Amino acid sequence: MATSSFDQTEGHSLLERWKIVLLLSPALVIIAGLFLGGLILGLIGSLGYMPLLGREEFNLNAYRNILASERFYLSFLLTFYIAFTSTVIASLLAIGAALILRRSFIGRSVINFLFQINLTVPHLVGAVGILYLFSQSGFFARLAYEFEIITKPSEFPALIYDPLAIGIILQYVWKEVPFIGLILLANMQTIGRDYEAAARVLGASRWQCFRHVLLPLLFPGLLAAAMIVFAFTFGAYEIPALLGQNYPSALPVLAYQAFTDVDLNARPEALAMGMIIALLSVIMIFGYAHLARRYVRS
Repeated sequence: MATSSFDQTEGHSLLERWKIVLLLSPALVIIAGLFLGGLILGLIGSLGYMPLLGREEFNLNAYRNILASERFYLSFLLTFYIAFTSTVIASLLAIGAALILRRSFIGRSVINFLFQINLTVPHLVGAVGILYLFSQSGFFARLAYEFEIITKPSEFPALIYDPLAIGIILQYVWKEVPFIGLILLANMQTIGRDYEAAARVLGASRWQCFRHVLLPLLFPGLLAAAMIVFAFTFGAYEIPALLGQNYPSALPVLAYQAFTDVDLNARPEALAMGMIIALLSVIMIFGYAHLARRYVRS
């Protein structure tokens, strides 16, 4: 009798899983079709197969050309620097913000609302705000001029279109801190305070509780959020196009410029750069999965 009841439960659970799969299948087919279709077409184009241009042979010329180009390496290093710096700064600030917001204090709900509000602001709107605030003709430059801190607006530090990409990093940090912070805050609320309380009873300081108790518990969520932010900032086009310098430009901007070049022979190189960006994203996904698996086992 018990075995029959167990079999019925397993059968019901399996049926529910199949129902979920069937309900999600239309959306999954469309998403997978568009994504994989675009990826396959891009890969074919990056290998030089373009019948409309009279190219009907597969080759690696596009990859050879971009890997032999100094401009590609400069763009790659700049893009990696922007993504890495933005992710690290945003992660550190998000940890601090989550630690503050987990506490109870007067006005916490208002601060929490203000902390989340820019999640609804599009990246382009934020970039325009950064442009008007921090450019050498922007609000802060004019304010410094009015208070005679500088004698002319051009003396204001170049934070937009600059080699260090400060404006781009500011925009990404401003936008991504709440994203990471909310993930960490949700994790903290799930974890609770029991582990930290036990550590404090055993004589651990606040820093030791954070370093050896809370941070390891938050690490999987922090790693996942940081990977998402890094992958997004590495492959994003609009912010570097609006706030970045012309040379070297970010890798997505360089790929777009090659794709829209009047010389259609440059299109395979643009697609090859897109494939390299996609490959890096895949490597990061597998890297995250590997690190998460190792962390769970340990």
